[in-house]
Amino acid sequence: MRQIPNLITALRILLIAPIAMALLHHELRIALGLFFLGAASDLLDGFIAKLLLATSFVVLAVMHLVPLWLMATAVTRDLIIVSGAIAYRLWIGPIEARPSMLSKLNTLCQALFILCVIARQQFFEPPAWVVLTLGALTFLTTAVSGLDYVLRYGKAAVEESRSRRTLEQKLT
Repeated sequence: MRQIPNLITALRILLIAPIAMALLHHELRIALGLFFLGAASDLLDGFIAKLLLATSFVVLAVMHLVPLWLMATAVTRDLIIVSGAIAYRLWIGPIEARPSMLSKLNTLCQALFILCVIARQQFFEPPAWVVLTLGALTFLTTAVSGLDYVLRYGKAAVEESRSRRTLEQKLT
């Protein structure tokens, strides 16, 4: 039972390249099924989901199925979060990353959007307005959740820095 999370992670890692290849070769039914499997496992793991979503956004943008600005927004948000976490770790110390409900909503929107883009390309369903609405919701939740991460962890860094300075002043 303890190995189940590792197996799920391994499965998602193994799915990244086949999804990208299926998309590039216009094997959209295969890509849709594989992405659905990977996205469903997102409920169980976070980092690999980011890689899966980012890779899918990039490949779909290269295929001109996702607007470049939306791909750039999604990928930039993840790069900012990862860079911020690394900086926090290096300058402040260990970080306890807890995704907010807004971030979980964003991940859900991104996954549903990608699924709908692929499904629409292959099956002409769902209707264009659904994909457009999900795209707008994805952009909104990506931007707002990215800002939320910056503000929450920026505030935590300032508070930790103040706490350290206060402790140093008491010791001297």
